[in-house]
Parts: sequence; structure tokens; C-alpha cells
Amino acid sequence: MNSWWYDVVFAARVLRKNWFSTLVILISLGIGIGANTAIFSVVDALLLRPLPYPEPDRLAGVWLHSPAIGIFRDWPSPGQYVDLKNENHSFEQMALAQIRPVTLTGREQPEHLDGIRAQSTLLTMLGGKAQIGRLLLPEEDMPGKPPVVVLTDRVWRRLFNADPQIIGKTIVLDSEPFTVVGILQRGFRLSGEVMPAEGPMDRVDVFRPFPLAADAATNRRDENYNILVKLKPGVTVQQAQADLNVMASRIREKDKRGESFGMHITLLQDEVVGDVRRALLVLLGSVALVLLIACANVANLLLARGSARQKEIAVRTAMGASWKQIARQLLTESVMLGALGGLVGLGVAQASLFVVRAMNPGNIPRLEDIGINGSVMAFTFGVSLLTGVLFGLAPVWRALKVDLNTSLKAGGRAGQADGGILVRRHRLRGLLVISELALSLMLLIGAGLLVRSFVRLEAVPPGFSPDHVLSLQLSIGGSKYDDRKIRATFYREVERRLSVLPGVVAQGQIDPLPMTGGVGWGSINVEGFTPAPGQELQVDIRNANGGYFSSMKIPLVAGRFFDERDNLDAPLVTLVDERFAKRFWPNGDAVGKHLWFDPKRPLAIVGVVGAIKNYGLETDGKIAVYFAQQQFTSGGAALTVRTVGDPAAMSSAVIQEVHAVDPTAVVFNVRTMEERVYDSLARQRFASTMLGAFAVFAVLLAAVGLYGVMSYLVTQSTRDIGVMVALGARSGDIIGLVMRQGMELAGIGIVAGIVGAVALTRVMASLLFGISATDAVTFILVPLMLAGVAFAATVIPAWRTTRVDPVVALRDE
Repeated sequence: MNSWWYDVVFAARVLRKNWFSTLVILISLGIGIGANTAIFSVVDALLLRPLPYPEPDRLAGVWLHSPAIGIFRDWPSPGQYVDLKNENHSFEQMALAQIRPVTLTGREQPEHLDGIRAQSTLLTMLGGKAQIGRLLLPEEDMPGKPPVVVLTDRVWRRLFNADPQIIGKTIVLDSEPFTVVGILQRGFRLSGEVMPAEGPMDRVDVFRPFPLAADAATNRRDENYNILVKLKPGVTVQQAQADLNVMASRIREKDKRGESFGMHITLLQDEVVGDVRRALLVLLGSVALVLLIACANVANLLLARGSARQKEIAVRTAMGASWKQIARQLLTESVMLGALGGLVGLGVAQASLFVVRAMNPGNIPRLEDIGINGSVMAFTFGVSLLTGVLFGLAPVWRALKVDLNTSLKAGGRAGQADGGILVRRHRLRGLLVISELALSLMLLIGAGLLVRSFVRLEAVPPGFSPDHVLSLQLSIGGSKYDDRKIRATFYREVERRLSVLPGVVAQGQIDPLPMTGGVGWGSINVEGFTPAPGQELQVDIRNANGGYFSSMKIPLVAGRFFDERDNLDAPLVTLVDERFAKRFWPNGDAVGKHLWFDPKRPLAIVGVVGAIKNYGLETDGKIAVYFAQQQFTSGGAALTVRTVGDPAAMSSAVIQEVHAVDPTAVVFNVRTMEERVYDSLARQRFASTMLGAFAVFAVLLAAVGLYGVMSYLVTQSTRDIGVMVALGARSGDIIGLVMRQGMELAGIGIVAGIVGAVALTRVMASLLFGISATDAVTFILVPLMLAGVAFAATVIPAWRTTRVDPVVALRDE
């Protein structure tokens, strides 16, 4: 124990004595370990840590799909739920639910809340417990029971001041009274990541019963519900899927659905992670490469310091120190550096996670669960220990090869006997530099591909002009709005008031709003088109007024926009987008044709508008149909207001005009369209930014490593350079010798890096947009850029050779 303590004390003394190199090493390790810790904390929260529900590996959702008509995931219907409940052999529990926003009234200001109607088994499966009152009861799954509601702790505290007397009191949701019967325990959360809804939803605020009507089994085409299941003990996902396939085939025959119709089961953990898994694994692999580069760089620094300590090691060996004692001392120093680097890394990780939360990337679910916990601390400790051993092996191996006679003679000019100016005599250091360059090139190429992909995606026109457009969502409710004429009057009056508001250029109304994730597709019939047996035409369906297209600058291709003629008393009309028109009427004669749900109520096409990106710049979505809002009014819509100046500055005035029409109207989700488009690219922006930052740091480390090696060679080869000058060598010859050796290392590293990048980028193919994983421009420009960095890192040490005075260099000989 005393010898180990002596090693620790001596290591601390050595690190303190060489404080500058220690500081450089700690910064390198801190960033490398910190980046790994930060990304691992994300991976831990998403991929390793289970969802906060009992037995989460048995919880899953059931979805529909019909790939032949472009539907890869759709919500089931109550009738399909009844079939599954009666016929399945794999599910221990099932729950049908429907997520819908509700309006809480009876307060000074109405509140928009995310609500869910669900059967009592939903909260049971998710482990919900009541801190006050009770949960939903099984008997409330049947019709005829008094309306009750269970609140989340968040809403209870925010809106009701955590008043325990709320139990038994009545609140008004969508103009209907509900008795509060329970408050869920603190921390319980059901978000849209776990149970995706048709519209944008953060997390459920209120839980209401979902009594199934007697005719639920016949309600088969209202496919707007979620089905949550809990697998029986011992049943695997594959077995449940096989069981589901059998039931789906029966439903396909019963409902006369297309041949591609089916159902699939998705574990809730996979539902939350989604397509983020690959991006996270790519980032985790990238930071691991950064850490390897940092280790190689630190090993090179320690080798340089070890060369200066050759006499010390030779003296200790001559005095009887064994090779084990020497190795233990050097490894103690490196492990101590690794531990200190780990402490720095924890600070870097905390700062990195703060930046990640500030960026709020859309591709990271459960963002609030990400943090430095016990698992992450253990990971950091393990990485620090492994790192210390890894970069400490090279100095140990070099120290064990010390020649006692050479190191002790003539004052110990160990540097002069360390191989001279030729890199091939320093193979270990050269190999470390080559590995740094190769790994950094792999990261640079990966980052280059992501950046070029992101730039191309950003350049995709959305089909509308988002600048100077304020958007907000509003909801109206109450028995008076059951009359669609009153709803239509409300929207007309809002339109009239906003159209004369100073600073407003144009205003419109749309439901659902683009770039919010709101889903609005369905099947429709087209004049002159008969789908194949069992097939149907699926289109994107939106309700809009004529001002919407002007406010968003969506062009009119043919015909006209909606106007005041298209009211409740007029014949039904519709607009189609350009892609729809080109598919069915390529000759440009779409205007005047008809669409219908019910052949007795056809909709005449009065115009063709430009196609837009409703769900994101990377996807085209379905062909679109627009219905006149005055003919298809609903209790909710979004406003789009084009302004002369800053749209955000107009938000208060716009909201004031809405409330002037109806003070009970709920306005929420107020944002500019530029912000919505910007946020739609959050996932791609996060991945390209993170990988780009890692790549830049890796290149800096590699450049420092190459510079350090070449500087070391020049410094340790002063005598050799002096001899060469004395024998008539010109400055250009010596500079060329040094430059050739540096660029040889760079060339080998670049070739190895290109080979590695070809394999690495294939894993990234699904993250790219508009370019291939072997994009020629990236694979040419990035290596040239790294070669330029390597040239700069080599030319400075090479230039220093011109300052060598042969008289001074040879004076001791």
C-alpha cells in the first residue's frame, strides 16, 4: 500500500511540475470524455432506461397499415378494437382511447388542455395511482354513468393551486360539467411520444372515461383511436404479431379492405425512440472516435515527455527499480490524468446537455429525463479509467525499451539518440498520428455529408412563404357552437376584423395547420377514376378559407380561390393541389370536375393551387384537397396572418381581435411560420451540428498531434540538422525533408480515413437527404481540406529548421 501511495504522490508531483502539458492533456481528455458522457446520457435515457411504467417491455400499441395506398401507419376504429378484444390470444389487457383537446371554462380565461377519453384499463396498464381520490372505474367504461374526470398533478397545481378540496367539485370541459374524482400521482406522464395523436399534443392533462356504445362493434371506419395493449406473460412481440396477422386477415375479409391492409404491434419503447435510434448510435460512435483521437494525442504528448525522462528512468533502473515498478509508476500518472480528465468531462457533459436542451432538437424524445445519473457517472468513471490505461500503454512500452548505456553517457543526450529526424525511426508516434488523421477524416466526411444534406433540405421550397406570417390556433366550444351557422359566423367575423387591422396584409384560416404534425387524410372518390377492387384513394384533407392561400402566398394555378360565394347555402366546392390535378387531369382541365364522399353530394373543383409541404420539407405527403371552411366548419382552426413588420409583435393585437368576437375563444400555440419551419428541421440540424462539432475538434487534435510530432523531431534532431548544414545542405533541402515526412504521414492517414469513411457513411445513409452516402464532392473536398490542415501543421516545424546554427548544434561534439 505504501508503494502505491508513493506512486500517487510522485505522479501528482510530476503532473504539477509539467503543469502546461498537464493542462493541455486535461482539456483534450475533458472534451473527449465529456462528449461521450453527454451522448451516453441521451442513449441511457432513450435506449437503455425503461419507460416509467410497470413492465414496459410488455406494453405496446396496435396500428393499421395499407402500404398499397400509401398508409404505413394509421389509427384503428372502435369496431376493430372489439374484434381484437374478442379474438386475441396474446393480450392480457387492452384499452381504447382517443386524444382530443378540450377547453376548460368557468375561469377568468378559458384554458386549452390536452385531454383523453380512455377506458379504465389504460391507467391501470400505465401504473397510474391517485394521490387524492381515485382513478377511473371499470363500470365507467359502460354508458349511462355520470361524467367524471381525473386530473394530472401538473394541471392540479397550475390551475387549481393544489387544492385538495377539488375532489367532488365540478369543472366545465367543452361546456359540459365533469366531477373531479381523482388527482394522479406526481411525475405520472402520458405524452404524445408514447401515444401519438392525430394532432399536435404535448402531454395529457385530463383523463375522462370512454364508455363504449352498444353499436361500437359496427363503428368500423372511424379510424381515429389509439389501442394500447399489455402482452400476456411469456408472449413475445413476434408471437403477438403472428396472432394479430390472423385477426387482421379476418378484419380484411369482413370489411372488404385491400390486400395490403394489415395491423402491426409496436412496443411503447420503440414508439418513443422511433427513427432516433440510428442517429443516436451514429453520434455515440462519433464521440467514441473523438475519444480515441484524444487518447492518441495524449499518448503522443506523453511519449514526448517520456523522451525527456529517459535519463530519469535509466537512473532508476540502474539503482535497482524493476520494470514492473517503472510501468506501475507511469500507469499511475496516466490513470490519474484519466481520472482528472473524467472530472473535467463531467463539467463538459453538463454544459453540453444544457446546450442540447437549449437547442430543443425535435429528434430527442424524453428530453426532460436526460441528465447525469448513477449509470452515467459509472460510465464516465469506466471511460476515464479505460482512457488512462489506453493512452498510458504507449509511454510504458517506450520506457521499457530504454538503453541504459546510451541514456546515461555524456550527460544523457537521450533526445539525440531517439532516432534522429527520420519519422520511420519513430514508428509508434507516426502510427498514432496516422490513426488520428484517419479517424478525424472519417468524422469530417460524415459531418460533411450531414451538412450538405441539411443545406439541401433547407433549400427545399415549402410551397409557401413563411416570412412575416404569424400563426396561432384557436378553439371554440359550447352549445351555441353546435349550430354550424353560428360557427361560420364566428370565423367570418374574425376574418373581417383581422382584414382591417393595421399592419395586416392578408389573413387566412386553415385546419390543420402545416408544420404542426396535424394529420388530415382520408379517402375520396374522383370523377373518371375507379380504384382497383379493394383499393381506395387516400388524400390529404384540409379546411381553408380563400384568405389562407393569399396569407401564405400559395400560388393559384388555375380557376379561383374560395370566396364569399362558397357559403353554407351554396353548392359544395373544393380546391385541389397541383400534384392532384396533374395525376388525374394532366391536360390541365381539373376545374369543373367533381370529387365526393357521398355521390349525392358532389364537390365541384373550382381551382388548382400550388402543392405545399404539410408534414416537413423532407416529405411530399399525399396529394391534397381543400374544402371551403364556410361549408365544413369545425370547433377549431388555425389563423395565418401576414404582416408588414415583425409578425410576433402583432400577436397581442390579433388575439385581442379574436376575443372581441368571442371572449371564450381559446387561443394557443402562437408562433411565426418561420419558427415552425425552423423547428421542423430540428432533428437534422441537431445531428449535423453535433457531428460537425465533433469533427472540428477531432481535426484540431489531429493537427496538434502532427505538429507535436514534427516539432519533436526538429527539436530532438538539432545535432543531425547541424551536421547536414555543415556538410552543405541548403535550407530548402532540410525544409523539404521535414515537409515530405509530415505529408507522408498525412497521406497515409487520409487514404486510411477514406477507406474507413466508405464503411462509416453507409450506416448514415438513412440520415441523408438529397445526396448519396458516397457523395463524390464530399469525398474529394474534405480530404483536400484535411491535407491543407496537415500542411499548415507541418510547415511551421519545418521552417524552424532554418534557425539551427551548426556551430551551436555541434559545440558539444
